[in-house]
Amino acid sequence: MSVQKAAVVGTGVIGTGWIVRMLANGYDVVATDPAEGAEEHMRRAVEQAWPYAEQLGLAEGASKGRLTFEKELAEAVKDADIIQENVPEVEELKQTVLQNIDRHAKPDAIIGSSTSGIMPSELQANLQHPERFVVAHPFHPVYILPLVEVVPGEQTTTENTEKAKAFYEAIQMRVLLVRHEIEGHIADRLIEAIWRESLHIVNEGIATTEEVDKAFTHGAGMRYAQYGPFLTFHLAGGEGGMRHMLKQFGPALKKPWTKLEAPELTDELYDKVVSGCEEQSNGMSMSELDAHRNEFLVKLYDLVQEYWPKETEKTRV
Repeated sequence: MSVQKAAVVGTGVIGTGWIVRMLANGYDVVATDPAEGAEEHMRRAVEQAWPYAEQLGLAEGASKGRLTFEKELAEAVKDADIIQENVPEVEELKQTVLQNIDRHAKPDAIIGSSTSGIMPSELQANLQHPERFVVAHPFHPVYILPLVEVVPGEQTTTENTEKAKAFYEAIQMRVLLVRHEIEGHIADRLIEAIWRESLHIVNEGIATTEEVDKAFTHGAGMRYAQYGPFLTFHLAGGEGGMRHMLKQFGPALKKPWTKLEAPELTDELYDKVVSGCEEQSNGMSMSELDAHRNEFLVKLYDLVQEYWPKETEKTRV
């Protein structure tokens, strides 16, 4: 599949992130969103994110001038080779929008959904061409973080899954193929486990939001930027690696250290979490926090690139 034009449906935070990443990798992008003032908001967000794309490196021909906006979805998707849907996480809404995309897109266009939790088989059930649909779940900010979970549904063909993978790799993403669909896919299920346990710790007064964040950022968070939980524990086993680690610490897995279900979101817990986060922000606005995070991630990305396993350089498709 030779991708000439990409369409992005829904221009919120995730949609705009896709736009920047696609533009930065030299593609023509047409965006659509029915919300009032959507185009103005989108272009402002692209301007704010573009410097970080420049720091990471632009592809030949990359330009913000290759972005157009169409109010009507049918007009936006009709000539696109790949279409990325990013509407709110409401299954009925997504199905309606996806059916509209499916009706107006070229028969061979790939349709990807950025859903963070809905399974692809549910979203493709009522499409005329379900075989070309995949979940393509990225991580915010999409223009910096490289991971995308590609999840085919029951009716998705292997050929179209490979086409989707090839495109996301061509825009410099690290594709994690989720072979067996499951709610929340892979990464968000892991993140949710940490989030639930964090809420329990704050709810029970064991630690503040700031202390919970410090426990992660000053420890596991730094390690996980290079190795995930399995290789981290493999190293924890010393010369014996994971074999020794499981024998030594395996029995502790039966201890009830963690709580699988989230605590009830009471008014008290709500206040603790909100006030804790606001205090941690130390007077910084959301845009200032956003910029601070992006600057950190760009520097971190450059560092981890040196240590990640080398992959064959991806070329434009």
